[in-house]
Amino acid sequence: MTIWNLGSINADMVYALPHLPTAGETLAASNLERFLGGKGANMSVAAARAGSRVAHIGGIGPDGRWALDRMTEYGVDTRFIAEVDVPTGHAIIAVDKQGENQIILYPGANHAIEQDQLGQALSQAVPGDLLVMQNETNAQVEAARMGRDLGLTVCYAAAPFQGDAVQAVLPYLDFLILNEVEAEQLRESTGQSIAELPVKHVLVTLGSKGARYLPKDGEALEISAHKVKAVDTTGAGDTFTGYVLAGMDRGLPMPQAIAQANRAAALMVTRHGTADVIPDLKEVLEARFG
Repeated sequence: MTIWNLGSINADMVYALPHLPTAGETLAASNLERFLGGKGANMSVAAARAGSRVAHIGGIGPDGRWALDRMTEYGVDTRFIAEVDVPTGHAIIAVDKQGENQIILYPGANHAIEQDQLGQALSQAVPGDLLVMQNETNAQVEAARMGRDLGLTVCYAAAPFQGDAVQAVLPYLDFLILNEVEAEQLRESTGQSIAELPVKHVLVTLGSKGARYLPKDGEALEISAHKVKAVDTTGAGDTFTGYVLAGMDRGLPMPQAIAQANRAAALMVTRHGTADVIPDLKEVLEARFG
C-alpha cells in the first residue's frame, strides 16, 4: 500500500548553543548546520526508510529544489510536491548541550497548497492506503474529508498543537498521535478525555518513558522506551510516527509497530539533525541498547 503524507517541508537551520536563550538574551552559537526538515518531510523520510512506499503532498519555493532532490534520494515519491511562488518553509532551531530544543517556524510554501493539487494526488490513492497530516500545512480538513470519502486510513499527528485544528479533523480520523502535553491540551479544549474521543486508535508518546496506545475497543497498552544518551531530540517524534505508520502499512500488530518505532526514535536522539539522519530499517533492527 501507499502512505500519502500531506506534510511540511522545511530547511532546518540548527544552531548549537550553551543553553536555550531567555527573553532579551543574546547568545553566540558554536555551530550551524542546515538539514532537510519539517514534520511532514521527517515523517515521509522515516516511513520510506522503514520500508514503505511514501508519496508526499506539499509545496516548496523557488529556493527549495535541494529539498525535493534530497527527499527523492531518500526514497520518497515527490511527484506531488508543487513549486510555488512563496519561499520554502524554514525553521530556526536552537539546541542546548542537553539536547533540548527551541524552534522558530516560518511556514512559507507549506501554506500554499492548492486543493486541486491535493485532489490530483489523492485521485491515485486506493482504499486501505494511509493518509497522514500534521499541523504545519493548510488544507488539513479538506484532505481528511477526502481521505475518509476515499476509504483511506486517516491519521493525524497533532503537532504543533492547536486545539481548533485538531477538533476540525477529529470527525474524519482513524488514528491520532500526540504527546502527553498535547493530550492534556486537547482535553482542556474539548472537555473530553482521550478515551472519550471519537477515534479508533490513539497513541500518546511519553518521551523517554515510551508510549501509551489506547484503542477504542480494547485495553490501553504501555510500551517502554530504550535508555540512551540524547544529544538532540529534534525530529525524534516525527521519526517515531513515520515508523509507526510504516509498521501499520506492513501489517505489523500495533504493539510491534510501536516497539520498532521506539527503537528508531532511540537511535534518532543520539544523532544531530533531522530528516538527513533518520535511521533506516536495517540500522533499527540491528541496534543494540544497554
